[in-house]
Amino acid sequence: MTDGPLDPETPPTLSELLERYATLRDTLLGLEAEKAELGEVIKAALLRGEKAETDLYRSSVKVQRRLEYPPERFREVFGDAATLEVASIDKKKAEALARAGDLDAEKLREIATVKEIQALVLTAKGG
Repeated sequence: MTDGPLDPETPPTLSELLERYATLRDTLLGLEAEKAELGEVIKAALLRGEKAETDLYRSSVKVQRRLEYPPERFREVFGDAATLEVASIDKKKAEALARAGDLDAEKLREIATVKEIQALVLTAKGG
């Protein structure tokens, strides 16, 4: 199968589609890993006070906040069954259970913690 668009005259076999899908998935995974690695190197340099920009972009580091629910505290407050229900204490799942009335929303808010992460931000120049 080629790397170009699919030929409407000759439909690809399911195996060919799977091969192309796997190639794209593997390419994306590799690119995402490289992007993450480069982002960490660039963020570290920016945090040391260095500057980085291209003809098109300026870079900066911004702090982002994300709510998380510590598994141990979640289990203490809501019990084993609820903890298993949300498994990794997925924020969206926990909040959906609270909206549905399966969890006490106020208690959920009380045990929430805020995690700060540093995100690399590209800002377009000019324009």
